[in-house]
Amino acid sequence: MTARDPMRLGVAYAVIMPWSNNGIHPDEHFMPESFQAAGYQTAIIGKWHLGHAQETYHPNRRGFDHFFGHLHTEVGYFPPFKNQGGKDFQQNGQSIPDDAIAEDAYESFVLADEAVRFIEDRDKSRPFFLYMPFIAPHTPLDAPDDLKAKYKDLEDDRLPTRSRNTDRSRQIAKLTLRPSARPMYAAVVDAMDQAIGRVLDAIDEQGIADDTIVLFFSDNGGAAYATGGADNAPLRGGKGDTFEGGIRVVSLLRWPGHLEAGSHYDEILSVMDVFPTLAAAAGVEPGAWRTLDGRNAWPAIQSGEAVPLDDYLFFASETPLRGSFHLTAFDDDWKLVQEIEQGFLSAEVTNHLFQIDNDPHERNNLAAQHPDVVARMSDAIQRWRLRYPVSGTRSTLVPPPGWRAPRDWATYPQPVAELLSEPAPGMPPANALRPLDWMQGEGGRLIYDCEPWGFVKGGLCK
Repeated sequence: MTARDPMRLGVAYAVIMPWSNNGIHPDEHFMPESFQAAGYQTAIIGKWHLGHAQETYHPNRRGFDHFFGHLHTEVGYFPPFKNQGGKDFQQNGQSIPDDAIAEDAYESFVLADEAVRFIEDRDKSRPFFLYMPFIAPHTPLDAPDDLKAKYKDLEDDRLPTRSRNTDRSRQIAKLTLRPSARPMYAAVVDAMDQAIGRVLDAIDEQGIADDTIVLFFSDNGGAAYATGGADNAPLRGGKGDTFEGGIRVVSLLRWPGHLEAGSHYDEILSVMDVFPTLAAAAGVEPGAWRTLDGRNAWPAIQSGEAVPLDDYLFFASETPLRGSFHLTAFDDDWKLVQEIEQGFLSAEVTNHLFQIDNDPHERNNLAAQHPDVVARMSDAIQRWRLRYPVSGTRSTLVPPPGWRAPRDWATYPQPVAELLSEPAPGMPPANALRPLDWMQGEGGRLIYDCEPWGFVKGGLCK
């Protein structure tokens, strides 16, 4: 949404949970704001998950004319959509009435219905920007009865992921005689595939396929742990890892008449590149005033022109175990994966170094043979992590003790009229903020969007 590094934004280690008050800084510019300014009608149909505690974080405040869906992701696939308690299904800040959705309605199909309606009822004199983030196939998995029956006999013949936490979860599931999640995962993906097919059919039936860019991708590798049911083999690992199975994902782009069907794009494309790339393809000027971390990859997609990485690309995860970090840095030559187990009195670091072009399945750890490369890339990872806001997200699988969900999440965001006009300054006196930021070191940035220089103590912000 921003083409900015999640490490800067404070959402790199974990997602924004329902009990969190984090959100993306209101000063950040979102992709739909640029398309909206260019005359597009904009909509999000699905899960938001980028802040819900204040109205400043709400999708209708981030460039979307129309919002139909969930503020967070812990809602489930069937009504009343409230895994954590409290209904979370709304349209533009108003809760959708219970009688407006059938009791047996399935979330993926409900989203498809709304997307088709939006496409058919749009202002046909103006272009549109539609963002459709499915919950599927997020856990806890569930599916319609006919799809459960379709896959009930699917065998779980998955190979080990070669990721410690993921394989351990599968072993525990077998020891406790839990059924495999594989059949349910297949059913959930089948339903999502049907929903996407309906949206593509609507585009075709409206006669606008040649004028419509469709981009599909996953936000992370499949959840290959016990309750997830996914299989990323022969890639290593899965969701929560920074091995290839956790970050190398399916991505498809359709634009008939402009891109040849069946062609392949072999350059590295990250989620940060989506905004500048789509803006360039559509001829829309990105309106962001902060420096974008993403690249415009449209020349490479359109004509095969190389768009090489000019720096390392980084990923991080602290999900699902607090203090168990998975980190990576890579370029066109090397990839370093770091597993850090952080305890009260120690931190254990395991380095995995790969030449990813020759070893995409990450079987040959070259860390011992190339300590200089490991040191250089480890230093880069540490410098990158210094950008993290001190109050950024961390892994919290359960809420604070005694926390209760609202009855209706549509009423939860604090209205703008009840908020101060400026962000809170925090506890430090203004004249002490920079020294305290410097002293904070690896604890995190007190100053937002700080580029630390000097390394031992974290450095003063530029």
